[in-house]
Amino acid sequence: MKHIVLGYDGSAFSMQALDWALDEAELRGLSLTVAHSWQWPYGEAPEEARSHLRKAAEHVLWHGADCARHTSSGLTVETDLHEGPAAERLVELSHEAALVVVGSRGLSALPRAVVGSVAGYVATHAHCPVIVVRGPGPLPAASQPGPIVVADRDPDAAVLDFAFEEAALRRVPLATSADVTAWAARHPGVPVQEAADFGTATLVVAGRRRAAPAGVAASLLQHAPCPVAVVGG
Repeated sequence: MKHIVLGYDGSAFSMQALDWALDEAELRGLSLTVAHSWQWPYGEAPEEARSHLRKAAEHVLWHGADCARHTSSGLTVETDLHEGPAAERLVELSHEAALVVVGSRGLSALPRAVVGSVAGYVATHAHCPVIVVRGPGPLPAASQPGPIVVADRDPDAAVLDFAFEEAALRRVPLATSADVTAWAARHPGVPVQEAADFGTATLVVAGRRRAAPAGVAASLLQHAPCPVAVVGG
């Protein structure tokens, strides 16, 4: 069965991503897998030194899973500890995931040139939708949540499918400049409005084919004031 995957490293950024991943898992009725990667950064090393680093990684992963279990309502929480690059492991896990959630910083490993290191790499290469949650600290609970905003002027079907599903789950409007007559007919409970300013959005959704360094999604991953979902092939 599909599940939600969270990239977690114990930073404030990944704690915020944890909040979002818990919401997604509970709204969708899916289990959550908390994933953490570690690697020795200095070449050859005594086994004792590697063992200490692994134990530290196990503690970080335990903390994330424990937080998830104690702040959710009976959610099934599993763990994945990996020795190696975090980005590559999250992309691997995305094959069996309904959604991957990562923080925009704190999961360092790859050069900044790759659209914001781990978060950008995963958003660009994953095999399922990826939500990148920007900024540290807890997610504020808006008294009047904003819409799900579709960033693309000519969105793929996968983008609209995901955006409408999120709007339905969260019971908020969908904002877009595209013709979504067919999708609106399938989701009569989702109000549709003209494209809104990203600053008012609950989530911005963009297509993965525009996630290259110069694309729409790449810019959103770096600058959007709210979480960004990257969807599609």
